[in-house]
Amino acid sequence: MVAPMKKEWDITEEAFNQFLSWLDPDREQAGLKYESIRRNLIVIFRCRGCALAEDLADEAINRVIRRAEKVAESYVGDPAPYFYTVAQNLYLEHLRTTPAFSPLAEALQSSGPTSDPEEEEVYECLERCMQRLPATARELVMEYYREEGQAKINYHRELARRLGIAVNALRIRVYRIRISLENCIDRCLLGETLPEMN
Repeated sequence: MVAPMKKEWDITEEAFNQFLSWLDPDREQAGLKYESIRRNLIVIFRCRGCALAEDLADEAINRVIRRAEKVAESYVGDPAPYFYTVAQNLYLEHLRTTPAFSPLAEALQSSGPTSDPEEEEVYECLERCMQRLPATARELVMEYYREEGQAKINYHRELARRLGIAVNALRIRVYRIRISLENCIDRCLLGETLPEMN
């Protein structure tokens, strides 16, 4: 479920019009940009395993609309990255209130792509992003997601012992790699240039 708002705020017609003007002075172009950004946000939230991807995308947009007047005064360049930053913060809020499910973790544990076109697209992006990781990071993340259940817990202890680090340090190291992979997958799904990962 989407995290509750701190206070109610109705989107006025004036606020929405200011928001559209920020996206593009041409009303039709602004509408097209709005739809494109919303689609991309839905893809990002789905990729991250959010069952309510459309609701979260709409909430991210509502948060941007609330700030649009102030942001537009000083913001330079394409507004889309601002939406993705707001969406990332919303996603982190969502994680605190919702049991986590990671399609990335599932893809790492699976034997290969499925017949579901969306899942297959995520899997293909995962493969491309994995190739951009340094070999040691790639091997570590593959090892980390190798087992399931109690065997996974025991294996993490053994893996941490082999690396000479605490289990928490192992989790943090893998978490950082996972965040890099998730960001890379997001960009891949949006058709953007893939980042260098180190």
